[in-house]
Amino acid sequence: MKRQIFTPEHEAFRAMVRTFLAKEAEPHHEEWEQRGIVSREAWLAAGRQGLLGLAVDEEYGGGGTPDFRFAAVLGEEFTRAGARGFAVALHNDVIGPYFTALATPEQKRRWLPGFCSGELIGAIAMTEPGAGSDLQGIRTSAVDRGDHWLLNGTKTFISNGILADLVIVVARTTPEGGAKGLSLLVVERGMPGFERGRNLDKIGQKAQDTAELFFADVRVPKENVLGRLHGGFGHLMDQLPQERLTIAVGAIAGAEHLLEITTRHVKEREAFGRPLAALQHVRFEIAEMATECAVTRTFVDRCIEEHTAGTLDAVQASMAKWWATELQKRVADRCLQLHGGYGYMTEYPVARAFTDGRIQTIYGGTTEIMKEIIGRSLLTDRPDRTGRPDGAGRSA
Repeated sequence: MKRQIFTPEHEAFRAMVRTFLAKEAEPHHEEWEQRGIVSREAWLAAGRQGLLGLAVDEEYGGGGTPDFRFAAVLGEEFTRAGARGFAVALHNDVIGPYFTALATPEQKRRWLPGFCSGELIGAIAMTEPGAGSDLQGIRTSAVDRGDHWLLNGTKTFISNGILADLVIVVARTTPEGGAKGLSLLVVERGMPGFERGRNLDKIGQKAQDTAELFFADVRVPKENVLGRLHGGFGHLMDQLPQERLTIAVGAIAGAEHLLEITTRHVKEREAFGRPLAALQHVRFEIAEMATECAVTRTFVDRCIEEHTAGTLDAVQASMAKWWATELQKRVADRCLQLHGGYGYMTEYPVARAFTDGRIQTIYGGTTEIMKEIIGRSLLTDRPDRTGRPDGAGRSA
């Protein structure tokens, strides 16, 4: 089924992204995985190519387009290239909207040019050792000290945590419990008291630096509050639909790519004197995965259209996120099985995709949280289409 959502301009952008990845990412990704981090030179190259800050106004060095379809193209191509450790989608589509939607003109002048050039890499710090998807459990606190906030707390599983120059920290700025009293504070590299812990050793996405962050009496200027004071929970909920759609876009692209790889493999690999593809069971496996991918692709593309038009709500985004990521997990498992022993070897793309993709059903809100959002929207007398259940936070 031919996709209908992209124009020739989007496809020209896709070709440019593929050229960039072939030159700047694919030859280096194995080294990044061994080091556990993507080089800053690659981020700067992405900035020079215009791949960072696609939705940021041109006056700050961005692409100046709010068209999410360009972001979708970028996410699809990075996934298909296996460059999952190069967190451009996180930088652009998860971190970026907080700055474009909430930053003051002064903050935009201060941060966005570097954000678009690759000189300032972004991260968002929600998750804590005792608070994952449940934002109400956040204990990191900031106390008003007149001209600054005094920030104390610990965050964990923070993507881009080692490289990040700008960290949006979710902190409690009032003693009230629950969702009230959370604010977003931007902590900058080099602020006294801001320390990074280990670059965490994960089962997948080895090139993606993921860290513990520690804040001990960090003096955060009042000018670094992002958005409304004590309005952090609402800001997080406003941005989560795009984050979840971004994850869904990568998930279906990953599943489709695994299906392509596996289809070629079963045509070429022989067993009992004939290709695996001659076996009915194998044909049924391929048929089932192809059908599931086609159905999921249709729904995700519709969500991309809705989001581009500004009409995607949190429930639809949650549906896309949980369904596409769970599909990716199933497809990865079945494709690995069809590769046999080769699928267990890390030199094969299917093995790396199996471990790299496992996090998809966890971060951005777990599958269970997605179902809770959807279920509440259907089963309560006054369904909340903003997706604000008791727990809805990013898990990594």
